[in-house]
Order: sequence, then C-alpha cells, then structure tokens
Amino acid sequence: MGERSKYNTKQREYILDYLESVGGDHITAADVCEHFRSGANPMGQSTVYRQLERLVDEGVINKYTFDAGSPACFEYIGKTGHVKDGVCFHCKCESCGTLIHMHCDELASIGGHLYSEHGFSLDPRRTVFYGICKACSEKE
Repeated sequence: MGERSKYNTKQREYILDYLESVGGDHITAADVCEHFRSGANPMGQSTVYRQLERLVDEGVINKYTFDAGSPACFEYIGKTGHVKDGVCFHCKCESCGTLIHMHCDELASIGGHLYSEHGFSLDPRRTVFYGICKACSEKE
C-alpha cells in the first residue's frame, strides 16, 4: 500500500491549529484530547490518536517514546523543522517520573563528539538520560 491518505478534514485542521498554538512544546495525546473535550470542537479519542499518527507519518510532528511506563509525547515541527531551539534532549527523573525537555548546546556537542570520534550518530528523539531531578534531590 502507498502513503497514507492526507485527507484535509475539519478534525485534522483543528488538531493542526492546536499544535501550532502550543508551538514546539511537548504534549501527549491525552493533552490533545483534554483540549478538545473542553472546547467548542469536541472529538473522540480515537480520532485524536489516528490524526496524530498520520501527522507523524507525514513529518509534521515528532513522536517521542521513552519507556513502557510513559505516554508518548508529540512536538509540532511543521514542514520546515523544529519550531523551538533545534534539537531537544530528554531527562527522566527516576524518583517522581517527571520528563524534562532540554534544549542544550552542551548535549548537542556530545552528539557531535560521538559522531566525529566514534562514528556513532545519536538520535535525540530516542535518547533519555535517567537520574534525579532537582526537586527530588532537594527533598532527600
């Protein structure tokens, strides 16, 4: 079968408008569902999930999957690339489960080092650094 059809439905337009309004923020499908549940244009959960997957396939949004215990996050990138400051890295707190999205030049340089010195190309969409967040560290 060929590429998925790109029907320009009202639901697709509503979801795209919402994604553009949150810029490059990382959101979950549940966030999108909640937005439409409380708004003027309600739509079903299956419609939201189906449209998000189509937008991923089309390269309009990125999908980040971290581990089996966390929901996937989506980031609107449009047709031209990231809306926010380039590549995003992710840190997950092993204590509270908070997921931190980081735009960090130092981490980007690590990716450059891995490639130039070791021939390894890092995929930040699938790379998660695990540790303890500041709030949890301060509690201990």
